[in-house]
Amino acid sequence: MSWVRSLARPDILALEPYAHAAWEPGLARLHANELPWRTPGDDSQDGLNRYPEPQPRTLIERLAALYRSPPETLLVTRGSDEAIDLLTRAFCRAGEDAILVCPPTFGMYAAAARIQGARVVGVPLMADRGFALDADAVLRACTSDVKLVFLCSPNNPTGNLLDATAIREIADALAGRALVVLDQAYIEFAADAAAGAPPRPAPNLAILRTLSKAHGLAGARIGTLIADAEVIALARKVIAPYAITQQTLELVLRLLWPPHLAQMRGRIGEILAERERLREALARAPQTIRVLPSEANFFLVRLEDPALALERARSAGLLVRDVRGFPGLSDALRVSVGTPEQNERLLEAWQ
Repeated sequence: MSWVRSLARPDILALEPYAHAAWEPGLARLHANELPWRTPGDDSQDGLNRYPEPQPRTLIERLAALYRSPPETLLVTRGSDEAIDLLTRAFCRAGEDAILVCPPTFGMYAAAARIQGARVVGVPLMADRGFALDADAVLRACTSDVKLVFLCSPNNPTGNLLDATAIREIADALAGRALVVLDQAYIEFAADAAAGAPPRPAPNLAILRTLSKAHGLAGARIGTLIADAEVIALARKVIAPYAITQQTLELVLRLLWPPHLAQMRGRIGEILAERERLREALARAPQTIRVLPSEANFFLVRLEDPALALERARSAGLLVRDVRGFPGLSDALRVSVGTPEQNERLLEAWQ
């Protein structure tokens, strides 16, 4: 039995997936109960009266080239959130299995587990070491019911890269026992993005990528799960048959060509420059205790009076994220890097 089959929910393994209408663009479609005419005002390429292609081949090929992975190892999802949900539903039995997270971190991992009825095991990042990953503690906490280990690098909300060697050690030690899921939503903002990747791939290491952040396509909701082909086949049993809308597909395909990718890289450079300018200026603000270093398009600020800082930002027409409810961050706010004008308004508000 393969390691995926030994870990996955038996009922999902036995599941006969929904059989969507056959996708054969060269034939007239009289098999999917669609209207044969476009709705007035529909200027899409293929028509919104037709169901979109399930797991669009052209988009998968474009993303495979972008992420340098074989197409059969990719699943296109509605943002990373859907990939997190799919993996949790595919591997965790309600009331029996668990996931492991390293707080403070992205809240969707725990939310998806609790919706599924799975237990959440927490192994805190080491705050006194810049929120570093405690690989030994993670492995000690991985009992036989832990099926998924979620690691976020750069981590949200702390902004730091997790040690790639430690990630690889965890994946190696858990081979055949658990799937390690590395969320790289913000990896394009890391000064050395290659440093955030494990030294070599592992069969039980899945990667989450997204177009929401660096590509500026949060509203398009395009995420990618990159994993062993058997994991992808399992997740395809669970995903909705027409997850990606036709309009989104056509838009994203236009924006994944070299000119747009070059513009994206230029904007990353602008964000990184503004991030450092904003961090340095806020470090000198009178209420600031400390500004944490970051490898993402946001950073944490520890403040004498975070409630007052929230109020002043709102008065300046700005929203920053209140993360005081996260473990170890009772005095912190998370700031996303904005335009130079927005950043100036925040600096003025917090002076």
